[in-house]
Amino acid sequence: MKTDLFNRCPMNVVTPKRFTIDEYHRLIELGFLKEGDRIELIRGELIQMVAKGMPHTVCSSILCRQLDRLLGDRAVIRGQDPITLPNQSEPEPDVVIARGRDEDYLAHHPYPEDILLVIEISDSTLIYDQTKKLELYAEAGISDYWVVNLNAYQLEHYNQPYQNVQGKFNYLSKQIYLTNQSVTIPGFEDALLDLSRIFPEGAAK
Repeated sequence: MKTDLFNRCPMNVVTPKRFTIDEYHRLIELGFLKEGDRIELIRGELIQMVAKGMPHTVCSSILCRQLDRLLGDRAVIRGQDPITLPNQSEPEPDVVIARGRDEDYLAHHPYPEDILLVIEISDSTLIYDQTKKLELYAEAGISDYWVVNLNAYQLEHYNQPYQNVQGKFNYLSKQIYLTNQSVTIPGFEDALLDLSRIFPEGAAK
């Protein structure tokens, strides 16, 4: 009898604590979360970010420098800073190109309608960035998403977010660009990024 009661007891069910964006910000304000903790809020859950290797770090630095050279003051280029999404998420993509000026984001991080492009640089996190992160950005309506695939030495450009009949989010279009090609930066038809310049030399496997 005790076993039956125990098995039916709802306390047997373990439910993870989920946070709203406001609660997440409050944890940061109170000092429970610090910059060095490398935590992202994904669908209300606190997710530990993976440590970045040297090729990832170098690629990120080169990419931000190239984008800044191409776009200048025409857009805001943010590196590893938060964006705020409506699905209780505040990820920190490797690079974001947003509309306006830096000062526009003193009161809040960029929202989906502010964002022209999200970029993740991927090696050890490749599958996560091609699935979970992709679904997250598609659900938020991010129009263009790049995965800089350091394992295959290629850039994957996803665009046209949609929701299928099962309720899953994805992108209708996927284009692959190789290191000997150039790609147009979304929103800037005159800005061509030479991919041979963003992949660190000697990092190819």
